[in-house]
Amino acid sequence: MSALETSIKVEVKTEYIEQQSSPEDQKYLFSYTITIINLGEAPAKLETRHWIITDANGHTSEVKGAGVVGETPTIPPNTAYQYTSGTVLDTPLGIMHGSYGMISDSGERFNVIIKPFRLATPGLLH
Repeated sequence: MSALETSIKVEVKTEYIEQQSSPEDQKYLFSYTITIINLGEAPAKLETRHWIITDANGHTSEVKGAGVVGETPTIPPNTAYQYTSGTVLDTPLGIMHGSYGMISDSGERFNVIIKPFRLATPGLLH
């Protein structure tokens, strides 16, 4: 891993959105709040996202695109950028992971890996 890749820390918090879910129709809505922290000494711009979302049945969907929630934020050193988005699963349990394509102030492109995180309805896992 390069120094640039390790200078960006990603934290994830997930939430099951019960009022917008419909278990009888196998639709489970989850939100995820991502905090991207720049621990480096130079600004870094988030240009792309790539998500792989897998439900409990093993069905996988892939999401690729520019930025996050319509933005391509530049994150100054020692600051954080936070956003909330969501996904719908056919099962009450799933996993997401992915990466952000970023570019440093000096024009060097690098990827930040987002480790797998669980999406689960409350009480499903003990």
